[in-house]
Amino acid sequence: MVLVASFVLVVSLFGFSAEAGQHLSDEATAPNIIVIMADDLGYGDVSCYGATEIQTPNIDKLAASGVRFTSGYCSSSTCTPTRYSFLTGNYAFRTPGTGVAPPNAPAIIQPGTVTIASLLQEAGYRTAVIGKWHLGLGEKGPGPDWNGDLKPGPLEIGFHSCFLLPTTNDRVPQVFVADHRVANLDPADPLWVGDKQPSVDHPTGLTNRETLKMDWSHGHNQTIHNGISRIGFYTGGHAARFRDEDLADKWVEKSIEFIESNRNRPFFLFLASHDVHVPRIPHERFAGNSSLGYRGDCILQLDWCVGEMVAALERLKLRENTLIVFCSDNGPVMDDGYQDQALERLGEHRAAGPFSGGKYSVFEGGTRTPFISSWPGRIEPGISDELVSTIDLAHSFSVLAGRELPENSAVDSVNVLDALLGKPGAKGRDYVVQQNNNGNQLGLRVRENGRDWKLIVSPNKQAYNLVVEETLRGTAVPEIQLFDLQADLAEKQNLAEQFPAIVERLMEQLQTIKTNNRSRN
Repeated sequence: MVLVASFVLVVSLFGFSAEAGQHLSDEATAPNIIVIMADDLGYGDVSCYGATEIQTPNIDKLAASGVRFTSGYCSSSTCTPTRYSFLTGNYAFRTPGTGVAPPNAPAIIQPGTVTIASLLQEAGYRTAVIGKWHLGLGEKGPGPDWNGDLKPGPLEIGFHSCFLLPTTNDRVPQVFVADHRVANLDPADPLWVGDKQPSVDHPTGLTNRETLKMDWSHGHNQTIHNGISRIGFYTGGHAARFRDEDLADKWVEKSIEFIESNRNRPFFLFLASHDVHVPRIPHERFAGNSSLGYRGDCILQLDWCVGEMVAALERLKLRENTLIVFCSDNGPVMDDGYQDQALERLGEHRAAGPFSGGKYSVFEGGTRTPFISSWPGRIEPGISDELVSTIDLAHSFSVLAGRELPENSAVDSVNVLDALLGKPGAKGRDYVVQQNNNGNQLGLRVRENGRDWKLIVSPNKQAYNLVVEETLRGTAVPEIQLFDLQADLAEKQNLAEQFPAIVERLMEQLQTIKTNNRSRN
């Protein structure tokens, strides 16, 4: 989600372009921008998008004050490639090695890459990322130096500061990274991270399963921390380790610190929540508060975080000049490696809403997610079906800040600022590309002549998490599928044989997008 706080500055201070001047009044100036991105949150997981088994009043209030998009997308159905594309404005399938990052992954976005943060930093913003990173740290080859300087990282690609969960919390290590160092690390207890068991007596989810407070269902059975086994191995760093239950509180605490310290100048904050990714361990304040088990409790915790951020902005008298965009990095999944009752307690809840697919899938449920923009006094509340994507925020925010995009940067990011601002008659994208984790399965949704066609190309003829309400598994699908989303939101009726000319045209369009190495004009 994006929260944007605006400060009154002299327009010429940041050299707003004529294009940006169309959006900012004479007295207004650089709005602060906060992007809050949920993790594994589905289209149907919040009440303003139709959830009935759970209520999310703070997210609903945000939607009621701005534009609630019904065709808002992330660019991938897993976290690392979506985050890569959001920051760079480039489709992740163009860059090898952008799939879900392992614990010791080096920095995926290298220094010198233009990012949404570097563009806004050049426009005079203070920039920070707080929360889940999962884009690697350190040099290629050696990877992260957990006991030294963790660079390159966010500070080398446009962020002034960071406070991170370095990977994702089902992967080791369970420590925070503050700027270039592991926070609170005791040099006398060095941190080691690896992919092989360090000793035969090292406790794991396999050898010490009876000690776990949350059991695993598949994978996730290596090093144990806080009664939960993870992917990967690590030792040491005990003073630096965090408690899972405290993650959300820490993100809010550090975010508000950043806002308060930069309240008198424009800032950009990327707040990357870990909710509702596994392991789902909500704070004790939220545990048991929903009927949906720990997954539902974590949705309530996420909603609380949104409320706390808005309350802080209001307290600091920044809300009226704040653009808020709320989104998710991909669609939902139930059993993603832990026995947390997500399936057993599901009831009538449909995390992907009316769509098929979820996390790992390029069916609509994998990449069509909640997407809200709110800026009191600037955005007229309403509902929009315009196509927008997280990959477009780099270009759109550059325009808002009066910056020109370099010709060969953010090559897939489209300026959808007018749509984000709810301008009457504003248009979003003409199409969206969706990818699975490694980009070998692609979807193309095209809006033309009053029709919404969706092409899916699956060379391995498999779709994963096609039915979110079942155990995660592969499902056989045709290599080429075509759907009419206006008539068939759930993508049940494959029309490829019925409309071969449309398939051929969309295949050509997708191939052109891939081979041209750019898609923005």
